[in-house]
Amino acid sequence: MTFYMCATCGCQYAASQRPPEHCIICEDERQYIGANGQQWLLLDKLREGHQNVFTSLIPNLTSIVTEPKFGIGNRAHLVQTPNGNVLWDCISMIDHESVAKIEALGGISAIALSHPHYYSTIVEWSRAFGGIPIYIHKNDEEWVTRPDPVIEFWEGETRSIADGLTLINCGGHFEGSAVLHWRDGADGKGVLLTGDSIFVVSDQRYVTFMYSFPNYIPLPARKIKRVVKSVEPYTFDQIYDAFGRVVTSDGKGAVKRSADRYINAISE
Repeated sequence: MTFYMCATCGCQYAASQRPPEHCIICEDERQYIGANGQQWLLLDKLREGHQNVFTSLIPNLTSIVTEPKFGIGNRAHLVQTPNGNVLWDCISMIDHESVAKIEALGGISAIALSHPHYYSTIVEWSRAFGGIPIYIHKNDEEWVTRPDPVIEFWEGETRSIADGLTLINCGGHFEGSAVLHWRDGADGKGVLLTGDSIFVVSDQRYVTFMYSFPNYIPLPARKIKRVVKSVEPYTFDQIYDAFGRVVTSDGKGAVKRSADRYINAISE
């Protein structure tokens, strides 16, 4: 039995003798099937021509991205805390070198996901670090492509996964979409780590909100208001998205300004 991986989105599927007929992630209108049709590959093949690059962003926050680009091209973030390290979102590429580098930084005590596009090889990552828990919101359970007992489906609006680390169900992109609030990040000013529900744009004083980024489908105003309301109780100065863009100051204000601008634009 083999664990096949979609070459377009990088999500790994449950063991099977043959490649699956469909990728449920890519057939959804928020994603896309590659120009060459549905393609599958194995993790060992990915390892042959790729490596993970680690970059320290600020104290106790490291980005991990695969080069050359694979799949969607997103990155994961390692958050280091005195009570254990958390891997926020995930990438498909995992090898011995990456595991060794993370172990040197204190290892990982948990993995938390923003939404299905980044489910990648989450079970492989969990097992590489001793079967650590993977936190996914219950509303997105249907999108899990490789079920496993290490996955913990949380419910409700928030879930604390360590002192100062809180998962927030903001909705928007997916019903179960989440962001991670890191209370002590940025010298205690607070950091918000996001997926696609809060997405930093080229003008990094702003963020945006979309139902589908590759297919340019916007979100309605009511869902944007829910996103803003979900993070309102939290203090954060900086925002880090999954593609290397950062709001370096007044992150909370940026979310509010951006939501107002977006809602005005779609209401005209």
